[in-house]
Amino acid sequence: MNVVLFQPEIPANTGNIIRLCANTGSTLSLIRPFGFVLDDRKLLRAGLDYHEFVAVRSYDSLEECLAAMPEQGRVFAATSKGTALPSEACFAMDDVLVFGRETSGLPDDFVASLPAEQRIRIPMVPDSRCYNLANAAAILIYEAWRQCGFAGAAGI
Repeated sequence: MNVVLFQPEIPANTGNIIRLCANTGSTLSLIRPFGFVLDDRKLLRAGLDYHEFVAVRSYDSLEECLAAMPEQGRVFAATSKGTALPSEACFAMDDVLVFGRETSGLPDDFVASLPAEQRIRIPMVPDSRCYNLANAAAILIYEAWRQCGFAGAAGI
């Protein structure tokens, strides 16, 4: 899987997602600006020693990031404004999963540019606003990886 974080703000979330990407064989791209520096102590602590197992790439825009992925599959946005459920999507290993900022999500024009079936909403109880970014990434990445038969996993 290709995982993209749009302007992440909280270093511990990004560190946890680095660890998640390392454990699932996913790539990770970060879109500037960040709410932290890449050598932030909290980022490094949350990622433990997994930083060496995933290449983290940084880009100045979402467009630049997606253009740098010539072998990409479809682009999916994790958004509270979506209608498709993770279990309804048919993921492939070359797909791109895009997650927004902790405080404001993804740009509306980017989300609107995607077909409805690629705007993924993780179910929640009524009156809930959103999941923690690292938790949302874990939910969606694991559902996508499960659909792909946990490709590349040890002992499967």
